[in-house]
Amino acid sequence: MKKALQVILKGRVQGVGFRWFTREQAREFGVNGYVKNLPNGDVEVVAEGEVAVVDAFIEKLKQGPGFAHVTDTEMTELQKTDRYSSFDVAL
Repeated sequence: MKKALQVILKGRVQGVGFRWFTREQAREFGVNGYVKNLPNGDVEVVAEGEVAVVDAFIEKLKQGPGFAHVTDTEMTELQKTDRYSSFDVAL
């Protein structure tokens, strides 16, 4: 079964390689969607894939790369669209 999530990650998540880390993790897990920086300093991730895979991917993002420090996450379940065929860094 598949799921789609929008995740807002808060904390020290910009300027620490977080988007590139997220893209690499998405490719390893086989998750589709995107990651982008938000103007308020948060990072937005939209992830689509198998339920267990997306859940494991999000747990990895909560750890983040070495210099990141995730203090909070907000998750919103989205309607599954299958519109993403890869995982991209949105600028």
